[in-house]
Parts: sequence; C-alpha cells; structure tokens
Amino acid sequence: MTDAITWLAEPQCIDFSGHSVLMSRELAAEELVSRIAESAFRTRRTACPAGELTGQQVNETLEEDFGDVREGIALRFGRDGDWSFVVCYGGWPGALENLSAVSRGGARLFHLEYEEENGKPVPPQFAYYRDETFGCGFNLHLDHSWGYDGVDGDPELSRRIEAMLAAVGLPEEDADDLEAVHRSSLDVLGQVFGLSLPRHRIVEGTLDSVVLEEAD
Repeated sequence: MTDAITWLAEPQCIDFSGHSVLMSRELAAEELVSRIAESAFRTRRTACPAGELTGQQVNETLEEDFGDVREGIALRFGRDGDWSFVVCYGGWPGALENLSAVSRGGARLFHLEYEEENGKPVPPQFAYYRDETFGCGFNLHLDHSWGYDGVDGDPELSRRIEAMLAAVGLPEEDADDLEAVHRSSLDVLGQVFGLSLPRHRIVEGTLDSVVLEEAD
C-alpha cells in the first residue's frame, strides 16, 4: 500500500471539518479553480486571489472576511506531477452541487470528501466525472450507511473496483476499524486511477489561494 492518497484516511488530516479535494489531470490548476467557481455551486462565484497561504491562514482569512469560517468558502490549489488539485476550506459541506459541469470538454474530475464534523455521521465519499457524465462513486466506509450498495456508475469500471475491494477483504461486515477500511478503499482508488496528492505541501506548506465570492 502506498501513501499516495491513503493519508486522507487519518482523522482531520487537512482541516478540523474534514476534507474536500478535487483533482484533474487534463485541467491546469488555475482552470480547475475557475471552473469550480463558475459551475460547481448553485450560483456562479468569483475567485478572488488571497496570496500563498497555509490552511490555517486560509481559515483566518475566512473568519476575518465573513465573521465565521463556515460562512465563506476558500480554495487552495496547485499542481503536483500530472495532477492539478484543489482543496476546499470553510463552508464547503453540501455546497458543491454541479461537479459534472466542471468536467466538460472531455476532462476527468475526481472528488474525495469527508465531513468529519457532521454529527449524523456522514461517511467519506468518492466520485468520478468525465465530460459532464458521472463515471462512478461510492461510500468509502463500505458500511451500508447513506444508501451504500456497491459502487455506482459505469458497470465495467464499477465491477473492476468492486473486485479489487473484494481482493482485500472488503466490504467487511461489522468492521470495527472504519479508518482502516477508508484507507484500503483509498488505496484501491489510487491503484485504479493513479491518484496522488502532495501531503507535505497541503498540510504544512503554502499554496496559491482564492476566496470565493458570489458574483453580481
């Protein structure tokens, strides 16, 4: 098992609220940010540059601008090897409603999300889009919560992922260690799609950042 994206299974690995990360090979990081601002929300937003910031500095900026971190949304972004990535901060839970539109023009878009502060609780989720079409997605805890019933989407791709999950003993009935299940699910996704994220740059470093404001 590599650590390419499996570190996302660690509690509060990016932010106190969890994580929402979007990745694409085909789109430059700036283009990915632009498409998210224009298309991913209920209303179009404007990406206002905030400089190169750490995650903590982004949260401080949101608190200064909106009075509460959760009242605004900010994005940190970059490029690592073949992958452009965007990390969301602030009130992102439930806000990204139209991610398929971000994948227009033949782009592929991958979304990894975990609302750790949601008291329901919400399991970590994966979704893949290509050219405005849903490719596949599933609950990474594989625990039959939130409607989980296998991998949804393209049948051939879904069967491949399910076979790889089965090869590592998942889903496991009554699994006690959901963090381990989450990590194994991420490892399978890393193998299938080649997903990789620069942990040190995201967690400890600075990245180009924008604050999203509702467009006039």
